[in-house]
Amino acid sequence: MVGNHVSHSKRRVKRRFEINLFKRKFYWPEENRWIHLKVSAAGLRLIDKKGLSSCLKEAIENGLIKNI
Repeated sequence: MVGNHVSHSKRRVKRRFEINLFKRKFYWPEENRWIHLKVSAAGLRLIDKKGLSSCLKEAIENGLIKNI
């Protein structure tokens, strides 16, 4: 997404709004291995809430990631 950075004097400069991504390593107990994922801050909260397995299953069904 693109927008403007507006200073105190109301000068406008183009800027980009980037996704808040993190590189994280998760332990997947069903597969007995570690996996590396790039997840957003909202994705981290979702994994904490639902669990890694259910989030991966939903992401594969929705076509967000390929089979791991």
